[in-house]
Order: sequence, then structure tokens, then C-alpha cells
Amino acid sequence: MAHKIMIVDDAMYIRAVLKKALEGFAGNLSVLEASTGKEAVALFEQEKPDLVLMDITMPEMDGITATATICASNPGAKIVICSALGQQQMVIDAVNAGAKDYITKPFQPDQVLEIVKRNLAA
Repeated sequence: MAHKIMIVDDAMYIRAVLKKALEGFAGNLSVLEASTGKEAVALFEQEKPDLVLMDITMPEMDGITATATICASNPGAKIVICSALGQQQMVIDAVNAGAKDYITKPFQPDQVLEIVKRNLAA
């Protein structure tokens, strides 16, 4: 079964790092990308990915608002927040908005894979 994962980050470099880390995933995977929270909400509604890796700080709509918006209409959505060190309060806010998990930058490929596997299996 193919899994659809959406990577949401305003930095193209971070999206590339996450996409590269996902290459180590055993199984069929398609990766979608969005660069703003607003774009993520629209793409989620259209594609219904199995998992979302969501940055917190983005233009137009931040990751916490995007998470809350997606979860309001899709309560089963699996969203993992990607935060920088020192953003603990924002991570708590994101979890309260519906995020299922979080990962901190800088990313380690094995960490990314572990989080993805754990959340796809949940």
C-alpha cells in the first residue's frame, strides 16, 4: 500500500532534507510539498495524505493554525510538528491544536524515519 506524506515548510532546503530522509523508508511512498500553512490546508483537503510533517513558523499561516484548521475538518489527521530547539511552548500549542507528534531541527534521517514509521503505524 502506498503512503502519501506531505512536507510543509517555507524553506525549500528543509523540504529537500526531509524528502531525502524519506528515501530510506521501506515501502511505497509519494511525497507532496507545500511552502505555507495556507497551501498545506488546501493540499490536505485535495490529497488527504496519510501523514503531514508541518513546520511551525511560516508566512501566510503558521503551522499551529494550519494544524488546527486541518484537524477541525479531519479529526483523524496525523500531523507531526517540526520545530527548532527552544520552541517548546509552540510545540505544546501545536499538540493542543491536534498534532500527534513532533521532531526537532536539525533533523537526523533515522529520527525522521522513526517518527514517520511510528505515526503511520498508529
